Amino acid sequence: MGATAIPRGLVLSHDDESPVGLLGEWLTEHGYPYELREVIGGSMPPLRGYDFVASLGSSHSATDSERPWVAAEIALLREAVAAEVPVLGLCFGGQALSIALGGEVAPAARPQIGWFELLERDGAIPAGPWFHWHYEQLSVPPGAQALARSAVGPAAFRHGRHLGLQFHPEVTPEVIAMWSRTGDDLARLGIDPQALAAESEQRAALARVQAWELFGQWWDGLARH
Repeated sequence: MGATAIPRGLVLSHDDESPVGLLGEWLTEHGYPYELREVIGGSMPPLRGYDFVASLGSSHSATDSERPWVAAEIALLREAVAAEVPVLGLCFGGQALSIALGGEVAPAARPQIGWFELLERDGAIPAGPWFHWHYEQLSVPPGAQALARSAVGPAAFRHGRHLGLQFHPEVTPEVIAMWSRTGDDLARLGIDPQALAAESEQRAALARVQAWELFGQWWDGLARH
């Protein structure tokens, strides 16, 4: 995956409420070093020297043209694609990757918050249920292969060495509990924050197993496509 003996990754963070979570645990457990960079308050790091890139979730929109860092990140992902540096995009990151590849992001038919199984999935993607929290929906970009759908649209796609997801395989029960406490729209959407947090605790063990399987598929299969 690169010139170095041990692949070194760049993980793009967009706010304190969207941590690297299970992805960081998986990378550490497998001995893959990575650098976590907060891109909102700083400059976009150069791609040179990194063997893979992961883009995390965000409360911001990948279509926000008024935030310079959004356009800068999409440009960096486009550069990674051109250089065949594998990209993993998670929710916001998946949307940014879709845009970088010529796809679109639009308002979802309805917000999708909670645990949902995937539909029409490729065998490489575990069925879930996976945790979703998004108001916008990515498209499968030109030249990409759809791997799974949710009830509101594409949930995963592969483009060569790159994998874009509309859901959050990296989240932990602690992160979901935090989002549940601060999610102002939950009551309007008929979602009980305490019930959502409790369900997430119950699903945590299986979610971790499936996240390990998914990250492994990306690393061993999708990234080397």
